[in-house]
Order: sequence, then structure tokens, then C-alpha cells
Amino acid sequence: MSQPSSAFAAPVPAFRPVRTVLVSALLGALAAMAQAQPGAPEPAAAASAPQVAARPDPSAPKPFDEVIKDAQRVDGFFPVWRKDDKVWLEIPAERLGQPFLLTAGVNQSVGERGLYASQMGPDWTAEFRQVGKQIQLIALNMAYRPGADKPSQAAVRQAFAESLLGAAPVASAPHPQRKSVLVDASFLLSDIIGYSTQLEAAFRLPYGLARGESSFESVRADAGLTTLNVRLLFATPRLPAPPLTPPPVPTPPPPETTPDPRNFFVGVTYSLAQLPEQPMAPRLADPRLGFFTEDFTDFSTDLKPNQRVHYVDRWRLEKKDPSAELSEPVKPITYWLDKNIPERYRATITAGILEWNKAFEKIGFKNAIVVRQQPDDADFDTLDADHASIRWFVGADVGFARGPSKADPRTGEILDADIAMSDVFARGARRVLVEDTGSARAQVLQRATQAAQSLVLGGGRGDEEHCNYAQEAAEQMGFALDLLEARGDIAPDSPEAEAFVQAVIKDVITHEVGHTLGLKHNFKASTTVTRAQLKDPAWTAAHGTSGSVMDYNAYNLPLRGEPTSSITNTTLGPYDYWAIEYAYKPIAPGQEAQELGRIASRSTEPALAYADDADAEGGPVGGIDPLANRFDLGDDPLAWYSRRMELSRELWTRVQARGARPGDDPLRARRVLLSGFRQLRNMPEMVAKYVGGMQTLRDLPGTTDRPAYQPVAPALQRQALQLLSKDIFSVDSFSFRPEFLASLSPDYTEWERAKPVSIPAVVLQLQTQALDKLMSAGTAQRLLDLPNYLSPAQRKGALSLDEVYATLQSSVWSELQTGREIDPMRRNLQREHLQRVVAILTKGGGKLPADAVSLVRWHAVRLQAQLKAASARGALSVESRAHVAESLSRLTEALKASMSLS
Repeated sequence: MSQPSSAFAAPVPAFRPVRTVLVSALLGALAAMAQAQPGAPEPAAAASAPQVAARPDPSAPKPFDEVIKDAQRVDGFFPVWRKDDKVWLEIPAERLGQPFLLTAGVNQSVGERGLYASQMGPDWTAEFRQVGKQIQLIALNMAYRPGADKPSQAAVRQAFAESLLGAAPVASAPHPQRKSVLVDASFLLSDIIGYSTQLEAAFRLPYGLARGESSFESVRADAGLTTLNVRLLFATPRLPAPPLTPPPVPTPPPPETTPDPRNFFVGVTYSLAQLPEQPMAPRLADPRLGFFTEDFTDFSTDLKPNQRVHYVDRWRLEKKDPSAELSEPVKPITYWLDKNIPERYRATITAGILEWNKAFEKIGFKNAIVVRQQPDDADFDTLDADHASIRWFVGADVGFARGPSKADPRTGEILDADIAMSDVFARGARRVLVEDTGSARAQVLQRATQAAQSLVLGGGRGDEEHCNYAQEAAEQMGFALDLLEARGDIAPDSPEAEAFVQAVIKDVITHEVGHTLGLKHNFKASTTVTRAQLKDPAWTAAHGTSGSVMDYNAYNLPLRGEPTSSITNTTLGPYDYWAIEYAYKPIAPGQEAQELGRIASRSTEPALAYADDADAEGGPVGGIDPLANRFDLGDDPLAWYSRRMELSRELWTRVQARGARPGDDPLRARRVLLSGFRQLRNMPEMVAKYVGGMQTLRDLPGTTDRPAYQPVAPALQRQALQLLSKDIFSVDSFSFRPEFLASLSPDYTEWERAKPVSIPAVVLQLQTQALDKLMSAGTAQRLLDLPNYLSPAQRKGALSLDEVYATLQSSVWSELQTGREIDPMRRNLQREHLQRVVAILTKGGGKLPADAVSLVRWHAVRLQAQLKAASARGALSVESRAHVAESLSRLTEALKASMSLS
């Protein structure tokens, strides 16, 4: 096996043949002797002597026709010549130094840990340059743009570097007529997209490209596009032996889906596409709506206060009849259904795509979007840059759906889009959701998958384009089907269950198509529908369950005794119509600024509320607006979280009462149990976001008198604290019959078997979310800053940081006041709280404000006194007394210790 090799090739040095050197030296010596003799003729007289014929330079490229003798030509944007395993690109002289779009897509991969097939990869604005005897593929820097004057262009060129993607020697002399040259295309048999780094993130092994065993699979070209499919072998010389003792931090295992984990093939589709000769007129973005954008820094002038420019990503859409109120487009937006999509889902996917035509009709376009089916015998790959597509993919673990697109960086014109849809909706695919939740193996595999998916292959938007709606929707679907089946409202594998699955697929496809039309997520849209409207079957059938399909919309499941309305979102919402109008409405050039400003000014309408991924970002230091969330529903998120808790409890009650029956899947009860926990996975963090929360608005300066930041009402903040205490910190929320837990057997036909379910471990994962958020530096700083945003009258009832710490400590350690026995799950919670307190006391709490550190010490002293009192009681079990004694000892030592800021 060859070692990974570089894409660079140095020019071959020129050597003169030995015979030529000797003849030249002899002639020179004879001439010198003749000049030295008396009466010798002048040197000019020697010109009549026979001349030695000049020999061709052996380092010069061979004639064009000689190089491609017996090769087959595929004509196109960059013509391709192929002979056996050799492939050459023909570079027309007029295309040297001219920009084009280079895209890459992964058509075959490993099938686990985020490494899946049918994924759109990176793209570059690139050009070929001839440097001496070498052809270089250069990625142009489009992030910084000069003005038209030469000094500006020189300054920007010197300030910001370009990148080299590949290079190879010129393989031929120029063609006698076309003046084009050949270059060996094997520079594409390199890791241009940086896949080896993604492999290392997933497996923590040094996989490198074995270029000698990589090859071209197919080529295709037409007037505006050249596509080459390559098959790359990634390999590592050896797998490391497992450690004799488990390391402190588990490492992910090698690939488990390949026949030999030491090497495997990855397929990449490269497209070299012509940029539009006539660039589309760009449209400036507005922060009151959410679009993917082409962003750059404009150095054409130094008079602008902000040099950043953002062009909306959108397809070029023009009316055939500009005067008609409703007209078909000159060129519709065409989506191709890949031939790998199961036939049973094609009609539903088509319906999800065409749902968007409703929004385009509102702005005068008829059939703006059309759908075509790729024939089984088609010779093109829908991953190329010429076909917007929907592709199906499978994997050994949980998948996702993603809707990326490629745009002309000069204008924002979308040129290509490939939606990748994973097969996570079939009932059988739910087997991958059954894992040993909380185990070290499950956690390390999850972290490895997240690390691999978070990497941006060769460039791109990264997290901004990441979308896991399909995976989350599939989990929601599983929960809904389990609950409806337990209630007896739906039978497994019934037509009703199939219709439900199809509805989920349509919802996800409509969401992903929205991305490929240029729309970002809107995580406030679900709060624009009232709880009363959600319970109304007629209203939800006509309007859906959310203000936008671009939200992560939770399922509208009724509580016991409530009427059933639409469970899934069924149609576009007001925000979707509004966003399409802004991006695609035909507007006369002289009126565009005024008309776009008028459209965007509707952002004050309640139905058009908008928040993106950054607003909803999770984690202890994440978002601050409790209305910007993933998978909530209705205008009262706190009420929604309480409903979700009640639904999970109902499911747990029903699955325990049902018991095991002959013919059940061995993992059925285990799957249902964990499905209920998954519905609560982000609930503690989102509830805790109310504490110190600020509602945000995106109004432009001077357009309204609404504040950009509005502190959450104190009553809602206190309600959130009580909800956490009642539903998350309480043992009563997670009570299961011992015989039920004992019945949760693994699948003994598998070697990798789940261990007994640890309810305390699963519950602790929920509880630590709340602790981390409530005790974070961000929450503390906002609560300390809160008085600055309130009038003197409002400050009287405001929630203080002192109250938060006191309420949290009282809730977590309530047994110290009541004298009740301390349950094992409560002891776990108390240890986690104490661990954070001790860390703050001994290390300063990192970025925690000084006043917060002081308050933590203040309440720690009170906790110390309560622990001392509790340790004197003898009514507790020995485990509880030991726990109290250990906690008191740790806290006392921490209070006496000198603080270390290292």
C-alpha cells in the first residue's frame, strides 16, 4: 500500500545530453586554436561551416496529440480525456485565470459517527493558474473585496492570502488550434476536503490518504459543468492495542461498519461549474428576518461605519411575463428526487417540496418549484453542481437531514442544493435509539459523532448550516407512536401509523427545502400560536401548529381527556410567507431599498417573531431568551414543559401496567422508557433559562420604541424555579416499579448488550443541566445587572441572585429542614450541588462575578450549619448519615481552604 503523497509536483530539471556537451566543447577548442594562428580567417568566415542541429528540450511538454493518443474525450466546460486509469483535464487558454465554482460532495462513506454518504461538502470560488511549467488550482479569497481602483486592489491582495488546493505539471504543449493545455487530473486524488481530519475526530486514529490505491470512477461534462467522481482510500498502518487498564477518559473504538477498520474507501464528487456570465442582482439582508448570506468585508470605501456586507442567498427567479399578476418563471427551481429514495416516500417528499409554491404564488409566481424523478438508468450523479436534489442515506447509528446549498459569492445566487435525508423514520430504524443511556461508551460515541459532524470540510458555514431536525423529529415520532399505541388510539403497523410517519417526513422535507431556498431556522415561531389554538382541530388543520416550518416544532400531543387536533405541523406559517416575499418578490431596482424596508418593518407583528440558532443556543452560557427554543410549542413554554412531563409520566405508567407480552421485541419496554426521558432531555436547561432571562427583539434603531432587551417577568422566573424543584429535583417524578426495571432485559442475540438501566444516572443527567445553568456565570451576571434595566418601582419585586441561590439550596437540601430520609437520587443531586459550591469556594468560580462568589460563600455557611444540625439526628439511615457527614466534612474543608486561582 502506498503512503499518502502530496498533490504538488516539482518541474523536472533540464539536462543536456553528454554528446552535445562534448561536440560543443570540441568546436570551441578548434575555433580558439584557429584564432591563435597567424593569417587565420576572421571568425565570421567560419560561419559557412556545417551547423549542428538544435535538439528539442527533453523537459518540454510533449505534443498535445501525443499525450492523448487513444484517449476518449468528454467535451464540456473543462473537457476531460481518459485512457485506462489516466485522466487529464483540458484547460482552455481563455479559462486560465478565470473564476469558477468548485464543489465537493461525499457520495460514499463509513456509515457511522456522523460520516455518512449523500452529503454536500465544501465549495470554493477557484481558478486555474499557470506558474512556469505547473498548473495550480487556487481558491480565491472572497471574504475581503477591494474597490475598482488599483491601489485598493493591490492593498487587499497583499493583505489577505489565497489558498492552493492542488497542483500538477503541465502535461502537454498547447493544442495547435485551441491553444489549450492538458493537466494530469490526479491532483484530485488528494484529500482536498480534509476528510482525514473528520475521520480522526470520529475515531481518534491517524487515517491518511493512500493515493496509489485511489482512482477515478466516472467523469461527466457538458457546456457549463465538468464532474469527476473519485474513490479515495483512507488507511492507517496499524490499529493501536487497547490499554491493559481503562484510561481515565474513554476513547472511541475504531470503525465498526467496515470489513477491515484499517482502511476503507470514501467517494467524492467534484464539480467544476461555470459561474453565471451575467451576475444576478444581489439583495441585501435584513437582521429582522433570517437568511443564509454571502458575507464579505468591503474595502471599496472607508466612509461606511460598518464595512461588512451580507447578500441574501436566493435562487434567480424571473417572471416569463413581468406584466402578469401570476406568471410562471423563466427558469423554475427544480428539485430532483434521487433514484435511491424508497418509492413509498416519493409522493410525500414531492408534497413537502411543492408546499413552498403556496408562498411563491403570493408574490406572483406560478409553479416556481418543480420536482423531477431521476431515472434508474440516469448517467448523472445528483450530487453534482447541476442538480438540486433530495437524496436518501442510511447509517449504522442515528442519522439526520440536512439542507445545504451553494451560492455565487458575488451575488448570493443559489446555484445548487442537495438535501440529505436519513432513513430514521421507519419503525425498524428506531432500534438505534436503544442504547445504554448514561454509559461511558454511549457518551464517548456521542462526543465522537458530534466532533466529526462539527468539523467544516474544507470551508463552509459550519454550525450555522447544521440541522438535526430529522433526528429529533424521529425521536418525537417514536414517543408519539408509543404513547398513542399505549392509549389504544393507534395500532402498530396500521394505516394510521403509516400516515403519521408520512406526515412527519413531509414536515421534515418542507423544513429542509426551506433551508435550500435560503431560510435559516426560526426558533421563536412556535410561540406565536396560543394554547387555545393548539387544542382546536379546525384551526390547526388550516394553519398548522407553528408560525413557521423553519422552527423545530414539537408534536402537539393532547393530554388524557383533551380533544385531538393536528399532531404534526401541516403547512407553511406566516413567517414563511413573509421571508419568501422579502427574498424573492420582484422589485424594480430603483424601488428596492424602500420596498424591502417596508416588508421588513412588519417584524413588529406578533405572528412574525424571529430568533435564530445563536439566540436559541443551549448550554450553561447559552441563550438568554426563554422564548427562543428548540422543540417547544405554544405561547407559554413553561406550560408546555409541564405538559411534556405529564405525557412522559403517562407513558411510563402505561408501559409498566401493560407488562411484557409474548412476541414483544426484547427491547420494546426499554425503548419506551428511554423515549420518555428523551422528551425531557433539554427541558431543565430551557426552564432554567427563564431565571435571569431577557426577551430579545430585532428592531432596527429608530424604527420602533420597543426595547431590544426586556427582563423576564419576576413571577415567571420564580415559576421556573418552582417547576424545576417540583418536576426535576423531586424523586416522585421518577418512580418506577422494581419488577418493571428488572424486566428490561437486553437483546441476547447481540454481542454488544445494554446493561441494566440506571434510573439515578439518567435522572442526574437532567438535574445537572439545571444546576449548571442556574449556577453559571452568565445567569449570575444578568441577575446582578437586572436592576439597571428596571425602574425604581420595578426593582422592588425583582428576583435577586441571593434569592436564586437560596431557593436552589433550599430545594436541593430540603431534607435537612424536614428531617426526612434522603433518597439515593437526592443524595446524587446534593453531591453535584456541593461539588459546584466547593469548586467556587476553592477556585473562585472561574468567570463568576465577585458578588456571586460572595453569595455562594454566604449560603455555604448556612448550609454548613444545617448539615451540623442534621448530623446530630439519629433517625436517618446509615447511608444518609454517612452522606451528611461526608458533605459536612467537604464543605468545612472548603470554607477553611485558601482560594487557589490557578
